Amino acid sequence: MRKLDLLCGAAVALLAATPVFAQDAAPAPAAAAAAEDAGLGDIVVTAQRKGERLQDVPISVSAFTGDALKSQQINNATQLQLSLPNVTFTKTNFTSSSFTIRGIGDLCVGFACDTATGIHVNDMPLLSTRLFETEYFDLERVEVLRGPQGTLFGRNATSGVVNFITARPDLSGFSASGSAEYGNYNSIRGEGMVNLPVTETLGVRLAGYYLNRDGFTKNINPAAKSRVDDRDLYALRGTVRWEPTENTTLDVIGYYFHEKDNRSRIQKQLCHRDPTGILGCQPDRLGFELANGNATLATVLSSTEFFRLNSPTLAPFALGSVYGPDQSFGGLSMPRDLRTVDIDFTPTYYAREYHVMGRLEQRLGDQFKLTLTGGYADNRVDSRTDYNLAATNPLTNNPGLLALAFASQAPGSPFANVAKALIPNGPAGPVCTSNIDSSLTGVYGGHPISCSPTSADYDRSQSHARQYSIEGHVDSSLDGPFNFLLGGIYVDQKTTQGNYGVASFGLDYAAGILGAAQTLQQKAANPAFPASFLAPPYYFNNTDLFTIKSYGLFGEAYFEASDRLKLTAGLRYSHDKKFVRARSPIASFLVPYGVTDANDSPFIGLYDADPGRPGVQPFAERQVSFGRLTGRAVMDFKVTPDNLLYASYSRGYKSGGINPPIPTEFNVSETFAPEAVNAFEIGTKNTFANGTIRLNASAFYYQYKNLQLSRIVARTSVNDNTDADIWGVEVETILKPDPRWLINLSASYLSTSIKSKFLVDARDVSGGRSDAVIIKDITNASNCVVTGPSAAATNAYVNAFNSGIGLRPTVPVPGTNTTGAYSVCTVLASTAANPPAALRTAFGVASGPLPFTVSDGVPVNIEGNHLPNAPAFKASAGIQYTADLPGGLTLIPRADLTFTGEQYSRSFNDPIDRIPSFTQANAQVQLNGPNDRWFVRSFVSNLFNSNAITGQYVTDQSSGLFTNIFTLEPRRYGVAAGFKF
Repeated sequence: MRKLDLLCGAAVALLAATPVFAQDAAPAPAAAAAAEDAGLGDIVVTAQRKGERLQDVPISVSAFTGDALKSQQINNATQLQLSLPNVTFTKTNFTSSSFTIRGIGDLCVGFACDTATGIHVNDMPLLSTRLFETEYFDLERVEVLRGPQGTLFGRNATSGVVNFITARPDLSGFSASGSAEYGNYNSIRGEGMVNLPVTETLGVRLAGYYLNRDGFTKNINPAAKSRVDDRDLYALRGTVRWEPTENTTLDVIGYYFHEKDNRSRIQKQLCHRDPTGILGCQPDRLGFELANGNATLATVLSSTEFFRLNSPTLAPFALGSVYGPDQSFGGLSMPRDLRTVDIDFTPTYYAREYHVMGRLEQRLGDQFKLTLTGGYADNRVDSRTDYNLAATNPLTNNPGLLALAFASQAPGSPFANVAKALIPNGPAGPVCTSNIDSSLTGVYGGHPISCSPTSADYDRSQSHARQYSIEGHVDSSLDGPFNFLLGGIYVDQKTTQGNYGVASFGLDYAAGILGAAQTLQQKAANPAFPASFLAPPYYFNNTDLFTIKSYGLFGEAYFEASDRLKLTAGLRYSHDKKFVRARSPIASFLVPYGVTDANDSPFIGLYDADPGRPGVQPFAERQVSFGRLTGRAVMDFKVTPDNLLYASYSRGYKSGGINPPIPTEFNVSETFAPEAVNAFEIGTKNTFANGTIRLNASAFYYQYKNLQLSRIVARTSVNDNTDADIWGVEVETILKPDPRWLINLSASYLSTSIKSKFLVDARDVSGGRSDAVIIKDITNASNCVVTGPSAAATNAYVNAFNSGIGLRPTVPVPGTNTTGAYSVCTVLASTAANPPAALRTAFGVASGPLPFTVSDGVPVNIEGNHLPNAPAFKASAGIQYTADLPGGLTLIPRADLTFTGEQYSRSFNDPIDRIPSFTQANAQVQLNGPNDRWFVRSFVSNLFNSNAITGQYVTDQSSGLFTNIFTLEPRRYGVAAGFKF
């Protein structure tokens, strides 16, 4: 019967979500024979905080038993999404991911953002976790609830909840299992479990997982590792269950995860190169080309034009001109394959997570039960990746380096320290690039990451988060028609070292040259002034501290009006308090070489890096609080014991947050508002033909308020609010026409539409207008736009201004309808506001400002556009056959096909944002031994080796606006074997 339950559980999960049998292997062989009497069977879920038959739950919920996950080789979230309707999953840019349900995903970017999809382990919410990047093992089941949640689960979620229920000790007897798998890419997977009853009331369960494989991405550069994006990880879980009485159950669970390898957060970068360098990449399409390096911050800050703007005497030190050949990527090519790169920096990835939790279930007489869940979680991640996914041109004997070497020979020259740090062996190389760390001194503090002929352009994303939470709820089982659930929760999370940095030799070089020049100026007034550099010599978005303190009170009441009609009503009050201390310095303050204070800090006196000291960029501190009342109402009616109709309304809430510090010239709010969604749903769950056919369907309509959308401004992500409408339908069916056959079919349709909202598109700040001029600012490499009474007048103004500071006139910018130029946005604006007499005369203005406006861009209306990562169509089909063989053996072949329709990566819905549809096919054959004591399996996933893109991320203007993409795994095949007793 246990094997029958496994098959039944998988079958019902198929119907509840989409094909639960989706990848490899098959259910236990004994289930095929038993199913003839039991049909498709049932699975019990706790989506409503109590054990219920899934077909009786008036919620759109998908449930996967642990054995169902194994039988389909659903090992992670990337594979889980293929078996869920109206659900997508993609990795994102900053060691994070987005799980989108019914068009609602994690479109908000930053530490101050809550996730739209709540992640729980054994009902305990995890605000920050690596679970979506790890592998699944020894789970009792996974439940995926679609729709807003709050009156049942501890944290609010606007899209839904994914709840991982781990396997608990079985006190009835000893058991153990293990499996091993070998596949292409030298993939080795191992998993094991031991269940040990210590006494009749005490049991222990230990489980572990290990994965090691070569990288999916080939690197053709001989200067770095030939395979990147590999895996080397393991996880351990230990559980103790104590049942001192029949009314008391206590579980204590400990979990530890560790990964250290060269996983790459970015698989490939795409770009249609902009030859002018004003943008870096054209905004019309994606191509296998490299961004124009003249658009990047490293090139701009080390350019002739920027150095001359600071002082004409610095011009000879420049590494190149923004009008000259692209010193970084000029003449280089990109491999025309999504899984081949040419990089000179091998990525590094380290992640560690552990949590300890306890769960107490106590019966209070015959009619009440108290459940207490609480625990502590801690996770850390540190990742470095080649920022441009490309090797750069050598810098040896660059004219600027020759000038630096010459200037460093003068007695007492402040350039001597710069040369010693950057080019220790002289202008012939190598050149040294900073290691990004919290010292903020990089190569000048003796912290280079490498010295090579080329710049080691890379970024580093790191964070450390801890949380503790406690939740309690009481639910009743009264004899009458009325029952209830009452609960409360408190969560406290702290994030430290929430840092993101970008390093490049060009940034190091600018920090050294400009620091030496300022040292010379200071020495004119104070000969004792020490030789200094500008710190940090890399971009550093530094979230020093972020905290969330949240509590919620929630409850539901249930009224059985009759044996067939049931009413549910729930309410919740939520309160969230957030605090952030952050800054984004780059080359912001002078630091003397080789000096430290008592705390071994490189800063002393006026140069101390503590917040509030003179000359140092201080941390910005902000705090916000939000409180909301939400709820839900459900009516479900049983037409027959096997046919359920339901209708529901729920209101979802996700708290607002705080945007990172942004220069005042950019139009960005300091905070963003909470989200709210009014969700209406009708559905039906049906079982026909003696349990051999299941047919479930649902339709929903969401009114979305203050949807949080991210965009890139000034080298960081900020968030805005807008409204949207969402509606869709889901249909799933599973058929068992014969005990040996199992067929599943599913389909979903989703429509999303953004309400009126004007936003600046960073890819083309002109907004498509021909009378605007796009400016690449030579002081910070961001883009602004100049608008005026006509295209001719606007170009004339920019050209007149540029001629006065030695910059070139405007040129047509490919991929746009307008022109562009290198210039200085803030000075363009101030000059238009207070023009000199010559400009007044030239433009016929007797007094007052000139008729030109300088802004961060021309907003465009995204009304009617689709939400990102929300494909209109998804469909899947699977078929399985069980063949009996002599000696009690069974052979079970299975094939699955999943289709995901076209979607968009950004709310602008430009052609460049389009993500093509993709099809995923999997096949496997499993041989099971007598009584299921062992199995041998061969499998292939992604049979067609589809390079399916799941998400995209557009980098900022100072990086050249290239696009990072994220894909499914390539074709995998191999063999596996396992045992259990």
